[in-house]
Amino acid sequence: MSGEVIVDAAERGVVHVTLRHAGRLNAMSRAMWRQLREVFLGIQQQAERGDDGVRCVLIAGEGGAFCAGGDISEYPDFRFDPAALRDFHENDVWGGLAAMLACDVPIVARIDGACMGAGVEIASCCDIRIAGSSARFGAPIAKLGFPMAPREAQLVAGAVGDVTARQMLLEAATFTAPEMLARGFLSRVVPDDLAAAEAQGSVQRIATLAPRAARMNKQTFRALRMPLALDGKALSAIENIVNGTPDPYAYANSAEHREGITAFIEKRAPAF
Repeated sequence: MSGEVIVDAAERGVVHVTLRHAGRLNAMSRAMWRQLREVFLGIQQQAERGDDGVRCVLIAGEGGAFCAGGDISEYPDFRFDPAALRDFHENDVWGGLAAMLACDVPIVARIDGACMGAGVEIASCCDIRIAGSSARFGAPIAKLGFPMAPREAQLVAGAVGDVTARQMLLEAATFTAPEMLARGFLSRVVPDDLAAAEAQGSVQRIATLAPRAARMNKQTFRALRMPLALDGKALSAIENIVNGTPDPYAYANSAEHREGITAFIEKRAPAF
């Protein structure tokens, strides 16, 4: 069994994505990276079709861990061949991460236990990160004798900060959840037994808000962040926002915009 990425149909606007690799703390296999890509491509396709039934994604690991890294048992099959190693990082791993980064639907991560290497990379693609107090973070691959792939390192450094990324990769340092909260990586840290409820509360709050506004916000954040070379269009996307092409205010007369303003004025909950 090489693990799997499970997706449950949207319930009250929330899609649940679960990393499952029993006995390996949900370490990512090659098959799981490919599944992750397909899952998030599917969610994005729903968003592009204007499906407002998909409003938020909650990603978590099974069995008390988020993701302990890559499935090292597979590494001898490909890591020692340059072409195979490139294929793994540029197609399998980056394919999954890029699909998450390109997803316009808000993503909340519930992080329990181990969040190492691949786990940090996946968490770095999420919009809101909620961790149990005993969660631990790092990328101690220096102990395995290899560096983090360039685009993955750029992603992680952008999320955890340059200082923390250097400690993770050069010292093989690991950090507690409170430390990662203080360093700006986590949104909230709660007692372990409250993490699931806290994450569920977050996704439900997002699911009650304007879904198309959330997607537009994510598109703006993606265009304004450091260019991650998702598709080579980062700079032109920034220019489009600055120059108003396409018009970033075209939503002005939308039903969603009107309902949000009207409900606020009428002191009632909006019905999006």
